[in-house]
Amino acid sequence: MAAIQQGRRGGPIVGINMTPMVDIVLVLLVIMMVSATYIVSKNLKVDLPKASQSDESIPTIVKVTIARDHQHYVDDAPIAKESLAARLHAAHEKNADVSVVVSADAKSEHGDVVHVIDLAKAEGIGKLAIQVELTK
Repeated sequence: MAAIQQGRRGGPIVGINMTPMVDIVLVLLVIMMVSATYIVSKNLKVDLPKASQSDESIPTIVKVTIARDHQHYVDDAPIAKESLAARLHAAHEKNADVSVVVSADAKSEHGDVVHVIDLAKAEGIGKLAIQVELTK
């Protein structure tokens, strides 16, 4: 027959320590919650209904790039500095919710960046961003 284990004081062990089991269950619960959120958000496929008209305008992003040789580019196409204001005006006329992202070379002049921001503000564009590269 199996022998009954004795405790420190000589009596049988009648209680089970629940603390390790509760710790394991809580860790498994956290893992399940995190993985379930990731799985649902990445793999949920929904066929959205189609509409012929929409009240909401799609925000447009105009990317202005300034190279170190002072050359300006709008959406990766070269543009003269004099034509930049007209291009920003046309983008704002097309969509009033347009955003301008300024991406300048580290060796470009500060005045060029300020000039682009001033042109955008003069055309009534209020959403501006400056693109940077994060370093670790």
